[in-house]
Amino acid sequence: TSSHTRVGILNNPSSKIMEDNTVIARGILTTFLTQNNSSLKNFLNKLTKEETATSLATGTKIAKLLVPGMDDDAFEKKYNTLGLDIIKTHQMFCQEVLKLLPGQMAVMSNGR
Repeated sequence: TSSHTRVGILNNPSSKIMEDNTVIARGILTTFLTQNNSSLKNFLNKLTKEETATSLATGTKIAKLLVPGMDDDAFEKKYNTLGLDIIKTHQMFCQEVLKLLPGQMAVMSNGR
């Protein structure tokens, strides 16, 4: 959040939600919950790179990718306890309230 922009993320996966296919989604949610705006922006930029996704898919632990300035302890503690229910809740909201198809993307805007 800032005086100019607010950003949030809702996950609407198209496949079955499991630990191994939600690493990036859980990383993004954890970052929003534990980091300041500067660290949030830097880490999200890193998470959205193709080489990061490839690295995570081949077994690299997300904690190895944290950027300088992040609160590493808060991130790791929250990431390890986040669970999959939040992503399932996002999926239900996207599909039942917003009427999105599984995996469908949308941009929502609600200005001040």
